[in-house]
Amino acid sequence: MDESGGSGRPQSEGAEGSLRPKEPQGVPSAHDADGSQESARPVDTAREPARPAGPADEPQRPADAADPADESAQPRPGDTGTPQAEPPKSGSRASLTKAPREETPAEPPRARAAHSGGPGGPGKGAPVPPKAQKGPGGGLLMGKPFGVPVYVAPSWFIVAALITWVFGNQLDRVLPELGGARYLVSLFFAVAFYASVLVHELAHTVAALRFKLPVRRIQLQFFGGVSEIEKESETPGREFVLAFVGPLLSLVLAGVFYAGMRAVEPGTVPGVLLAGLMISNLIVAAFNLLPGLPLDGGRMLRAVVWKITGKPMSGTVAAAWVGRALAISVLIGLPLLNQSGALGGESQEIGGMDTVTDALLAAILAAIIWTGAGNSLRMARLREHLPELRARTLTRRAVPVESDTPLSEALRRANDAGARALVVVDTDGDPMALVREAAIVSVPQHRRPWVDVGGLAQDITEGMRISAELAGEELLDTLRATPATEYLVVEESGEIYGVLSAADVERAFVKAMARPS
Repeated sequence: MDESGGSGRPQSEGAEGSLRPKEPQGVPSAHDADGSQESARPVDTAREPARPAGPADEPQRPADAADPADESAQPRPGDTGTPQAEPPKSGSRASLTKAPREETPAEPPRARAAHSGGPGGPGKGAPVPPKAQKGPGGGLLMGKPFGVPVYVAPSWFIVAALITWVFGNQLDRVLPELGGARYLVSLFFAVAFYASVLVHELAHTVAALRFKLPVRRIQLQFFGGVSEIEKESETPGREFVLAFVGPLLSLVLAGVFYAGMRAVEPGTVPGVLLAGLMISNLIVAAFNLLPGLPLDGGRMLRAVVWKITGKPMSGTVAAAWVGRALAISVLIGLPLLNQSGALGGESQEIGGMDTVTDALLAAILAAIIWTGAGNSLRMARLREHLPELRARTLTRRAVPVESDTPLSEALRRANDAGARALVVVDTDGDPMALVREAAIVSVPQHRRPWVDVGGLAQDITEGMRISAELAGEELLDTLRATPATEYLVVEESGEIYGVLSAADVERAFVKAMARPS
C-alpha cells in the first residue's frame, strides 16, 4: 500500500506557488500491495530548458500525438538530449510518472454481506475489487421488487435444464400417461422452485431494508440465490433475525404447498407438483439451517457466539470453521447416505453411474460451502481492519501549479517537494483541476517542456473534493458515490491536503483483506 507522504501537510513557498511539505512524523516508506518496500524513483527533475525559437528546432505536435515508435520518446542511458534526474537521497519518494494500473475511473471497492437462499448458495459475499465492479448487473434482469433488482444468472438455465430432465424422468414413473408433456410439467416445477427461492431471498431483503441496511441486488444462480446486502448488522439480535427469516419463509411455503396437496387428488399433476415443491422447500429450509457459514444457520450461530463473547469476529471464526467441517461432512456423508437409502431412495451398491453422480453433487456442494466459509473469514478480517483505511494516510502529497506551467517544471517542483501529485490552481491559489497520473505517463519525456499541465488535468467536481478525516466504510462510500481516478483531499478549513488515488485505495483494500487478524 502506497503510503508515502501520508502525513505531510502542504505549505506554500515562494512566488512560484510550489509546496514543500513538512517532514512526516513516523510515516512509513512507500509500499506496494503485498507489503514489500517499493523501489524509489524520482520524478522528472530536469529543469525547463529554453523553449525553441522556431519550428525548425522542434516540430509543433500535440503532446498526445507522439509516435509510439519514436525511440527518442524513451530515455536511454547516456542520452544527453534531456538532463537525467538525480536519484533522491531518501528512499521514501516514489515516481509520479510511474505507470498506473487503471486509466479510467474505477468504482471503489465495497464490502458486502450476502444471504443464501438455496442449497449451497454462497452465504457471505467476498469483497470485490474495483476492477470487478463494472456495474450492478449479474445476468438477466427480472424486476425490482422493493426497489431491489433481481437478476437470473446464466448458470440458472443450466440448473433449470438439469432439474427438468431429472424431474421429468421421475414423472415418467409416477405419471407415465403424460408422455413427452412430462418435460413441460417438470420445467414448470423448476421455475416454481426458483420462485420459492426468490421468496426466501425477498425475506432477507425485506428484513435488511427494515433494519435500514441497503441491498445491492438479488441473484438467482447455480444451487440457489444470493441477497447482496451492503452492510453488516449492527447487533447480534438483528443478525439472527436477518438470517432466520429466510429459512422461516421456506418452511411457511412448505406448509402452504402441503395444504394445497391435501386439497387436490393424489396421483395427479397438481398433486405431484405440490408434493415436489413441499419437499424441495423443506430441503432448502433444513439445509440453510445447518450451523455453518455461509449458510443462514451459520449466520445464526455467528450471532449467538457474537452475543456471548461480545466479539463479532469470534462468531465469524467459529461459524466458518463449523462450515468447513460441514463441507467435509457433505463430501463424505452425502454419497454414503444416498447409497444406504437413508434419504428416501432404494439402497444401492457402491459403483456405477449413480455413485459417480452422487459423488459429483457432493463435491460441488462441499466446494461451495468451503469457499463460502473462507470468504466469510476474509470479509470479517477486512471489516476488522477497514477502519485503518484513512484518507489522511493514503493521500499523496501535492504541489499547486498554474494551468500554463510546463509539465517538466511542474514535475521538478513536485520532486523538490517530495510530492507525487499536481493540483492546478487559479491565480488566487484555489484548486481547479487535478493532473491525471495516466496523462503524465502518456507524455514522452522529450515533450514535457512544451506541454502545459492544464491540458492534462481533469476539472474538480464537487464529489471529487473529500475530507482528510474520512476513514473506513465512510471513505469507501464517499468514493463510490463519485467514481474517479484521483480525488482532491482537503482539511476542514478548506486547505489543500493532497491527492488521493483510487489505485492506492484499491491496493490498501486488498492488503487489508490479506492481513491476518
